[in-house]
Amino acid sequence: MRFGVTVFWTICLLLPFISSSDSATAGTIRNVLFIAADDLNCSLGCLGDPVAITPNLDRLSSTGVCFERAYNQIPLCNPSRASVMTGLRPDHLGVYDLDRHFRDQVPDAVTLSQQFRSRGWYTARVGKIYHYNVPAGIGTDGLDDPPSWDARFNPRGRDVAEESLITNAEPHRAISAALSWLAAEGNDEEQTDGMVASKAIELMQAHRDEPFFIAAGFFRPHTPYVAPRKYFEMYDRDSLRLPYAPPGDRDDIPVPAFAHNCPVPHYGLPEPVLLDALQAYYASISFVDAQVGRLLNALDELGLAENTLVVFWSDHGYHLGEHNGVWQKRTLFEQGARAPLLIRAPGITARGTNCRRVVEFIDIYPTVVECLGLPVPQEIDGRSLMPLLEDPLREWDGMAVTQILRPADQRLDTQVMGCSIRTQRYRYTEWAEGTQGTELYDHQADPQEFHNLAVDPDQRARAVISRLTPELRKRADGRIPRVPVNPPRL
Repeated sequence: MRFGVTVFWTICLLLPFISSSDSATAGTIRNVLFIAADDLNCSLGCLGDPVAITPNLDRLSSTGVCFERAYNQIPLCNPSRASVMTGLRPDHLGVYDLDRHFRDQVPDAVTLSQQFRSRGWYTARVGKIYHYNVPAGIGTDGLDDPPSWDARFNPRGRDVAEESLITNAEPHRAISAALSWLAAEGNDEEQTDGMVASKAIELMQAHRDEPFFIAAGFFRPHTPYVAPRKYFEMYDRDSLRLPYAPPGDRDDIPVPAFAHNCPVPHYGLPEPVLLDALQAYYASISFVDAQVGRLLNALDELGLAENTLVVFWSDHGYHLGEHNGVWQKRTLFEQGARAPLLIRAPGITARGTNCRRVVEFIDIYPTVVECLGLPVPQEIDGRSLMPLLEDPLREWDGMAVTQILRPADQRLDTQVMGCSIRTQRYRYTEWAEGTQGTELYDHQADPQEFHNLAVDPDQRARAVISRLTPELRKRADGRIPRVPVNPPRL
C-alpha cells in the first residue's frame, strides 16, 4: 500500500471544488486501464469488418462506446503517440518523425498519466505506449517518457528470439518495414504481447486496493505480423480478397499522396504473397484481441470492472492494398487517418451504442481526465468526449485534422507537409498549402475516396473547398517545420 491511497481519497473530497466536471461518472470511476495497439486499422468486427474475428473488442464495444469516426493527428507511430499522451497537435509538439522526443520542444508538458501520477495514482506502463522501433526496440524503454510513470516494464518474448524464422516478402527491406510474418509455435504467453497482458494483469492485482492508471501497449499487428499459429488458422487464406480499386484510381491524386510510401503498387508482389500478408495481419489482430480479452476477464475476476475506465486505441490507421496497392501507413486517406477508439466508462447509460460523430485522438486526454473527475487542462488542444459517452447520437460539430510530413516525390530530396480535414461528409487535403496538389472527397457518395473532386471542381466543390480551407489552416500549419526532421525510413 502506498501513500497514494490517502491522497486519492483526499482528492475525492475536494473534487467538487477543483473539477470542471459534473458528469455522473465523476466519483464512480477510480482506475484507468489504457490499452494501445500498434498499426491497427479499423478491421474490427465492432466497426463492421466482415473478416476480422475480434470477439473481445466486440465485447468491449457492446459495454461501452465505439467511435466509428475517430481520427489520429498524424499517421506515424512516434508523433501520433506523443500527441495522444500530451493532448497536443503535432505542430505544437514539433514532432513529425520517428526519432524526435516531444520534450525537446515542450519540456514542461504534463502528460495524461502524469495528471494521475501527480495526484497519487499508481501509474505504470507495460509495453509500447510511447514509440519503439519494432521489433528492434522490444525489450527496451524505446522513446519512453520517464516522468509519466511510477514503473515501466519491457517484456521481450520468443517473437524476438525467433526473428530468423520470419518470412520477409521484401528481403531488401528490414522486417520492420516490409510485409513480413510468422505463424509461431507455442502459446500466447510466450509472445511479447502475451507477456504484456500477463504483466498488466499482475499489476492490476497488486494495486487493486489503490487507484491506478495502468497502460498496456501491444506491439501487434505492426510488422512483422507474428502470432501463434492458431490465429492464422482462424482465417481461410483462399477466401481473402484484396481491396477493389477502379481503373485509373491514382490518376487524379497528387504525387505527394503516394511519395515513397508505396511507389510501386503492392510493392510489385504477386497476389498469393499479398494474401499471405493479409492473413497474417488479420491473425495478428485476433491475437491482440485475445490479449484484450484476458485484461477484461481480469477486471471482472478482480472486481474492478465497475470502477475502471477502459480505453482502447491504436496509434493510426493502416492500408491493406487500397488505392490500387497502398500498404501500411503515412497517408492522409481515410484508411490511414481513421483508427479504432473504444471507451467503456462505468456509470454511463449509452452502452453498446456506436458513435458516428467525427472526433480526434487529441480528445482522448481530456475525456479520460474528466471521466475521473479531474480538471481538464486549458492548454491542451483536445476537448472532452464526455457528452458523446453520455449520448453518442447527440449533435456534435466535429472536425478532425490529420497531417503528415513526407517527400514531395520519389527523389526523397524535398519535404512537403500534407494537411487533411475530415468533416461528417467531406475530406479535404492540401499538400504544401495546396501548391503541390489538393484533394476533396465526398464520403456520402464516395466513401472509398476514388473521385478527387478538387480536380476540375464544380460550383459545389469550390464552395466546400472555400469553407474548409480556413478551418484546416487554423488547426494545422502546411509549412515545412523549422525543427530538424530526419528523412523518412523506407
